[in-house]
Amino acid sequence: MVKIVGHRSLGLRPVYDLGLGQDHNFMVAPGLIAANCFNKSHSTAYAYVTYQTAYLKANYPVEYMAALLTASSDSQDKVEKYRENCQKLGIEVEPPDINRSQRDFTPLGQSILFGLSAVRNLGEGAIDMILAAREEAGGHFQSLADFCSQVDLRVVNRRAIETLILAGAFDHLQSNRNQLLQDLELVMAWVQKRTKEKETGQMNLFDLMEAPSPQADSQANEFEQAPSAPPVPDFSLQEKLKLEKEHLGFYVSEHPLKAVQKAAKLLSPISLGEIENYRARQRVSAVAIMVAVKKIITRKGTPMAFVTLEDVSGQAEGVVFPDNYERLLPALIEDQQVMIWGKIDKREERIQLMIEDIEAIEAVRMVMINLTPQQIFNNSAQQTLKNILRSSTTDNKAKGKVPVLATVTEGIQKHIIRFGENYWVEDPHQALDSLQRAGFQASARPLVASS
Repeated sequence: MVKIVGHRSLGLRPVYDLGLGQDHNFMVAPGLIAANCFNKSHSTAYAYVTYQTAYLKANYPVEYMAALLTASSDSQDKVEKYRENCQKLGIEVEPPDINRSQRDFTPLGQSILFGLSAVRNLGEGAIDMILAAREEAGGHFQSLADFCSQVDLRVVNRRAIETLILAGAFDHLQSNRNQLLQDLELVMAWVQKRTKEKETGQMNLFDLMEAPSPQADSQANEFEQAPSAPPVPDFSLQEKLKLEKEHLGFYVSEHPLKAVQKAAKLLSPISLGEIENYRARQRVSAVAIMVAVKKIITRKGTPMAFVTLEDVSGQAEGVVFPDNYERLLPALIEDQQVMIWGKIDKREERIQLMIEDIEAIEAVRMVMINLTPQQIFNNSAQQTLKNILRSSTTDNKAKGKVPVLATVTEGIQKHIIRFGENYWVEDPHQALDSLQRAGFQASARPLVASS
């Protein structure tokens, strides 16, 4: 109900209030009344907070982002989003470290140390236990066996320790994460047995034979006796990152696509995190990981698929319609790094990428042409080159997906020129054959060199 309130006797305009039964004009001083306070104070407060926030981000970016990550540590999506923002600001977010990480994200010069509160499977009790045990151990755990001996394994359980290992928290003690996982079961059993022996007052024969020594040396010798599994090779980088994603919900060491980002710029891909900035029906390309693939049957009985795509900037949804499904089915593989070509689709506040073509990133090729300065300025050579490239592409521009680059060597300097997408080719082998027969030096190279 709308009520009209105010001080007409003081010559003030009526204050129109929704839902308030009392007048909210305020006496500031004798004969001085403040009216319409709520909306003015509300907007002023928002403006002031906005100014403070902008000031902190501009002048103290590391501390500001550390606080933002800490405040969002219970949301994996937000932590990943703000970690990506840190990368754009040139701030490195270091993986968690069992000997350095605190509960919250910690600013360290121009980097931020990952906070334990954002590590999955670590509850408040486990974090408190780890920090207290580390302090009692002199601020430093010597090994996995030392860590397991210092904490209560009923509070910091095996699942929590496995997550810490896969997150890289023990990397400074032992960089081989696979070896740590293999050792964990043996070490935990060894620690539990020794704890039980100490509680019952038992000592093994080797303990009795040892000469008295300082406590630190005694502990070091004790941990050297900890069992270990047979040596195993460490996970590959891709395996490490995949396990980080599975156990943490995001990547902490680096993003799997980081290695191909620089090379992929040659293809002018979009950033999936900024997909809403592109116009509807615009043809684009993207370098992404196919995180999830959902295959369905339509009402008409035809198959299609929805895919979740992810790059360094974020995630987006892609759709493979029935007319492209059979052709693209072999490429619909989860966790595959791919190059995607398609169009932006915007409807009912939902943005999707209508996928027209997919290719594994290691299969993406580019045509390299070595040109001399004389060929660059020769009109006849230019026209011949244009004709060859145009004849290597069909009328469907979507088919011309192989980029063409030229290198021009002048003295000790080498310049790289990327041709516009109108000159990209459909069949690189046909283009190479025509270029070489016309006297041009050309070759096909992979976008990403195989390791």
